[in-house]
Amino acid sequence: MRRAPTILHLDMDAFYAAAEQAAKPSLRGKPVVVGGIGPRGVVSTASYEARVFGVRSAMPTAQARRLCPNAAYLTPRFTLYRQVSDRVMELLHELSPLVEPLSLDEAFVDLEAGGVAADTRSARAVGERLRRDIREQTGLTGSVGLAGAKMLAKIASEQAKPDGLVVIEPGTEREMLGPMTVRTLPGVGPATAEALRRAGIHTVAETAEAGEAELVRLLGRAHGAGLYAMALGRDERPVVAERDAKSISVEDTFDVDLTDRTRVRAELTRLADRCVQRLRAAGRSGRTVVIKVRNYDFSTLTRSETLRGPTDDPGVVREAVARLLDLVDTTGGVRLLGVGVTGLADFTQEDLFAQLATEKAAQEEAERERRAVDEAVREAAGEPEPEPERPRRWLPGLDVNHDEYGAGWVQGSGVGRVTVRFEQPWSAPGRVRTFPVGDPALRPGEPLPLVGGPPDAPGAPAAQSSAPATRPNSVSAGAASEPGTGSGAGMSSR
Repeated sequence: MRRAPTILHLDMDAFYAAAEQAAKPSLRGKPVVVGGIGPRGVVSTASYEARVFGVRSAMPTAQARRLCPNAAYLTPRFTLYRQVSDRVMELLHELSPLVEPLSLDEAFVDLEAGGVAADTRSARAVGERLRRDIREQTGLTGSVGLAGAKMLAKIASEQAKPDGLVVIEPGTEREMLGPMTVRTLPGVGPATAEALRRAGIHTVAETAEAGEAELVRLLGRAHGAGLYAMALGRDERPVVAERDAKSISVEDTFDVDLTDRTRVRAELTRLADRCVQRLRAAGRSGRTVVIKVRNYDFSTLTRSETLRGPTDDPGVVREAVARLLDLVDTTGGVRLLGVGVTGLADFTQEDLFAQLATEKAAQEEAERERRAVDEAVREAAGEPEPEPERPRRWLPGLDVNHDEYGAGWVQGSGVGRVTVRFEQPWSAPGRVRTFPVGDPALRPGEPLPLVGGPPDAPGAPAAQSSAPATRPNSVSAGAASEPGTGSGAGMSSR
C-alpha cells in the first residue's frame, strides 16, 4: 500500500453510447443502447438516460426494448471506438510509462513511475488535467479514481461516475469500504456472495470482522485469505504495463438456429479468418485451435487440436477448424459458434506448413490470372467495372455517404427501404430521408472524427457529454456519493 494516492484508474463514461451521442447530434440527451440488435442480441453499453429505465450492460436486448422501447438501438462501431481509445491511451502514456489497459475504455496508471510527486495535491491535479484533456481531444468524458492501491482506485472511479474524480486518502480505506456491499470487492461474484450471505456476512466491514480463519473455512485458503486482505483495504498488486494475452478468439450468436451443416461450416471458416486477422494484428501466432459450439438447448461444446508448431496461417487454422467440426453433432441446431487460438507465441514455424503455403501461393496466382482475363474481356466489350459489393443489411447506427446529401447514419431499414439521418458530430441535428435499399447513390461510409470538424460549422461545441451537468467535478472519499444514473431526458422518436 502506498502512502499517497498515486495509482490512477480511468473509466470512460458509458463509452460506446457516449461516442454515439457525440457522433450523432440528434441523440444527445436521449436514451441510447449499443449492442446486438437482433432477438438474441445483448446490450454492450447503455447511456445514462437509458439506465434510468433499468437498462444495463449484458442485458438481453429484447428485455431492454421492453424497459425502454423509445431508445435508439444501434449496432456497435468498433472502428470509431478503437480510434477514440487509442487517443485516450496516448494521453495516459504521456502521464507514465506504466499504463495497464483493461479494455478499450478502462486502464490503470502508476503516476509515481511518471515522476508525479507522491502527494494528494499533485495526484489530483494530474487527474483533473487528464479529464480536461480527454474532453477536449475526444469530446467524451471519463471518471477518475485515485488511491494507494489498484482495487481502491477502481472503486473510487466507480464512485466518481459520471464525469467526476474521487480521491481515497491513504488511511481512510477501512472507513470508506466498511458500509459497502461485499460484492464491491474484486473476485466476489454471485456464488461467493451467497456463501457469505449464508454465514451472515453482507458488507465489507462484516467481512473484515469475520476474520481470516473464518473466510478460509468458508471459501478455501487462497480465496479466503485474499478476500480478507481486500476487506482491510490491502492490495499490493502493481500496475503492469504489458498484459500477455493467453488466447485470441471470436464468436457470433445467430438470430435463428443454424441447422444446415454447410452453413455451419461456412460460418466457422469465416470466424477462423477473423480470428487469424486478430492474431496477426497482435503480432502473435498460436499452437492450439479451439472451436466452440452452443446448441439450441444452450449446451456448449468445445473441441481443440494442437498443431506441431505455432502458426498464423489462415489456411492451417481453417483446416483445423474443419477437422474439429467433424467431431461435433450439429443436427439439433446451433445458436452460437466461436473459434479461438491458444498457446500463443511471437513466431511461426513456416517450414511445418511449407506445402500448404506453396498450394496457397499457386491458388493466389491462379486467381490473379483469372481477374486479369476478366478485366481484359470487360475492357474489350466496353463494360464498366462492377459495383462494389453492398452490405446485405443497412444496420442501425452505421455510417453512410450519399452522393447528394453527404455523410449520415442509418436510422432504420425494412421492407426494401432505408432511412438515413444526415448530420455530423459538429453540426446541428440533421434531416431524415428515406431511400430504396439498392439506391446506387448510397454507400457505406467511415466514422467521422468526434472533434475537430469545420471551424465554421454550426452546432454543438466540440466537447459533448450526456452526463448530468450538476455532477461535482471532484470529491474526496468522505464526500463520495453512490454512482449516478444521469438524467432522464426526453426520448428519441423511433
